[in-house]
Amino acid sequence: MGAMAGSPWTAGSLAGTMAMWTVMMAAMMVPASLPVMRIVLHGSRAATSRGEPSTPVAAFTVGYLLVWAAFSAFATLLQAWLGSAMALSGDMALTGARARGAVLLLAGVWQLTPWKHACLSHCRVPLSFALHRWRSGLAGALRMGADHGLSCVGCCWALMLVLFATGVMNLYAVVALTVLVIAERTFASGRAIGFVTGLALVAWGLVTLFT
Repeated sequence: MGAMAGSPWTAGSLAGTMAMWTVMMAAMMVPASLPVMRIVLHGSRAATSRGEPSTPVAAFTVGYLLVWAAFSAFATLLQAWLGSAMALSGDMALTGARARGAVLLLAGVWQLTPWKHACLSHCRVPLSFALHRWRSGLAGALRMGADHGLSCVGCCWALMLVLFATGVMNLYAVVALTVLVIAERTFASGRAIGFVTGLALVAWGLVTLFT
């Protein structure tokens, strides 16, 4: 925590922060990916019953989490850089209003882009994902998990950066973002929820910038 407040970063503090981000991303993202994991589990059991190679859901999950671990490494380096520049408060929120506003604007604008919606489409239709990207065996499961992880990162990376505006360890923000991610992917109105969220983040960012 001393490093996060501006003290020099050590290998230990980097490793601890990396572990924090990885666990936090897993806790926020795995619940929204359970529908895909269930399909992988059922598909693997069906393949095994036919005498075909299984596609272990555990390996799928590992591949998925490895992608989020890579994002966590990026977030850790970003946090270390901001902390060293004394740009973070004690609760690990950006101290500058312009910086917070820029992060909120970035997240809001990304919510409205076609790239966001393309990634969200992969996450919202798990059966289609399984049908078009199915791969058998241990290596296939890892690859499928990584493919799904890349879609999820593409969908949610900007939302995760909002934590730098609210405070990285702000439990309310973590819970709110987790609920939002689940709603976007599983609710019938998920696309509309994502769009409205984007508009709200843009408005919040503008207010933060100019007030």
